[in-house]
Amino acid sequence: MKRILLIARREYVAYAKTVGFWLSLLAFPLFAVLGGGIPLLIRSSEPIKTVAVIEEGPAATGLAAVVRQALQADLDRQAEMVREAAGKGQAAAGRAAASLGGNKLRLVAAPPAIAAAPPGPGREAAIRGALDKRADNHLDAVVFLNRIDGKPSAQVWTGRANDNDVAGFVRNALRAGYRDQALTGAGVDPALVAQIDAFRPEVKAFSPNAASGGEVSMRDRLPSFIGLGAGFLLWSLVITGASILLNSVMEEKSNRILEVLLSSASATEILTGKVLGVALLTLTVLAVWGGIGTFGLLSAAPQVAGQVGQVLLHDGLVFYFIAYMVGGYLMYAVLFAAIGAFCETPRDAQTLMGPIMMVLVVPILVMQMALTSPDAPLVKVLSWIPLFTPFLMSARAPSDPPLIEIVLTLVGMFAAAALMVWIAGRAFRAGALSDVKLSWKSFGRAVTGRG
Repeated sequence: MKRILLIARREYVAYAKTVGFWLSLLAFPLFAVLGGGIPLLIRSSEPIKTVAVIEEGPAATGLAAVVRQALQADLDRQAEMVREAAGKGQAAAGRAAASLGGNKLRLVAAPPAIAAAPPGPGREAAIRGALDKRADNHLDAVVFLNRIDGKPSAQVWTGRANDNDVAGFVRNALRAGYRDQALTGAGVDPALVAQIDAFRPEVKAFSPNAASGGEVSMRDRLPSFIGLGAGFLLWSLVITGASILLNSVMEEKSNRILEVLLSSASATEILTGKVLGVALLTLTVLAVWGGIGTFGLLSAAPQVAGQVGQVLLHDGLVFYFIAYMVGGYLMYAVLFAAIGAFCETPRDAQTLMGPIMMVLVVPILVMQMALTSPDAPLVKVLSWIPLFTPFLMSARAPSDPPLIEIVLTLVGMFAAAALMVWIAGRAFRAGALSDVKLSWKSFGRAVTGRG
């Protein structure tokens, strides 16, 4: 046992003391936040576009007013959003939402060189000059409004070819104006139609299995999201930890370090120590990620954090997650370690890594189905297959599957894990002491004891 702990400590310290490990550890939550925040930051920091709107001839009379009214209505909605948020003590959130959701346009008078020029090369030259960023008081867009067969149309010139904001706003404004005109002509009040479109009937969901015994709340939906998150978390830990283990064993074999270790410890002790060391490493990753997530949730939504805690403790759900994580990690970790013992370069590992990664893709696809249909026949059947059990049962556990199903899948998973340990132990010893390249034949001979 002492040798196992020494090997585990060596494996843990070898990675934990490196700066790269901690940087990569903190990079995931950092980039997760940035991934969601940067688009919002970009949207909120976009400058206001200056737009000139020109009516082309008497047929277009009134279209510029339609565009201005649409922009004013949008500004009024933003102001109302800010006022409502301020009334609830969330003024900053209201301003942020208004900034993200509103159109950042400002209508200005068209330069005389454009407004007075007839269609043709002269007007186009004036437009290009007005859209040039180097020009004084340059424009971001110039919009020409007209009617074709009595229906509004527009030509939008923009300084950037991929700028669709102005064209989209003008299109929506003209469509809304044409709709109101058509409704008024038919004797229908446009305000009534807008009221009907905005109507959202109040529909409440009830279930006898809800926490309150009646109406379904967010508290009742949390378990499914937590189960799905647990499945994805286990998947990421398996990929991270098992890959570290594979690379570690592969590197030590190529450097002949494994042979030195085998002179002072058995193959079983080395394999156990390495798996334990990398398991502690992944637990460190889990603890840091969990700590950051918990702190963020407690700071942003303490009520939700309390509900998450209740869900995890309800009927010992957290212990199911731990059991499935331990069994799932053990199965894949020893398998990756055995493969690493046959490899000296990453290219050598690709023979068996490809099929394993294809296997790991299956639960990722099925877990999403488990969120809405945890008792679907496909989900239930696949959750009995040991290689998929830890992921799918983590996703299904919050939906209260029969206890016998949980017990039998746990038994099957740990039985498969024990078989994996036995197979991997034999393969690890044979691979560590030989220079045979990885193949199905060499792996099979090592497992059967003929290698």
